[in-house]
Amino acid sequence: MAVIDRTKLGRTYAPKLPVPPREWDEIYQNQLNNALKLYFERLDNIFISVLDTAGGKFLSFPYGAFQSLVSQTTTANTATVMTFDTTDFASGVSIVSGNKLQVTNPGIYNLQWSGQFQNTDTQEHDVSVWLKQGNGAGAATDIANSTGFVSVINKHGGIDGHIITSWNYFVSMNADDYIQLWWSTTNAAVTLQYYPTQTGPVRPATASLIATLSFVSALP
Repeated sequence: MAVIDRTKLGRTYAPKLPVPPREWDEIYQNQLNNALKLYFERLDNIFISVLDTAGGKFLSFPYGAFQSLVSQTTTANTATVMTFDTTDFASGVSIVSGNKLQVTNPGIYNLQWSGQFQNTDTQEHDVSVWLKQGNGAGAATDIANSTGFVSVINKHGGIDGHIITSWNYFVSMNADDYIQLWWSTTNAAVTLQYYPTQTGPVRPATASLIATLSFVSALP
């Protein structure tokens, strides 16, 4: 019996069956049985890998998880692209030019992001965040109805105002499409802020920006 490596699943095609002779032939029958046996074993392998208790264990879908470990600033009321400098995990999704999350495979993707905003002013200020989409080296255009608003609380008691905000989008993407996150604020005192390791108590560093882009489904 052939042993099939379940960690290497691939496309399965119907076997090319030998041409039957006019009369019963043992060699032909053995060839036919072997061809069918290998084909059905491969089908079994695929269904077991997907449907058993570890279903999906050997399936791989495009994904990417990215961060920014630097603070990001802008001027008041100016559209500014968010940037990334760290790749945590990636397969079929990559950072291009420091600000484009680009996919290799077409599909519907789930984009989730979070931003750590800081306000050093004594007045509360608003932030807008929206998406742009493009393909390859082409220019990106705004995605309709993608803007979200958040207010960053003011500095109080000598402590800067902080808020971490997040939401997600489903986006339809073709091969080599990319997504960008853009933002603006009503006052330059608001930043996307990176914080190093903290003490009292000891806490890990805080990324200024986190985004994940994961494959959901083939295009309809």
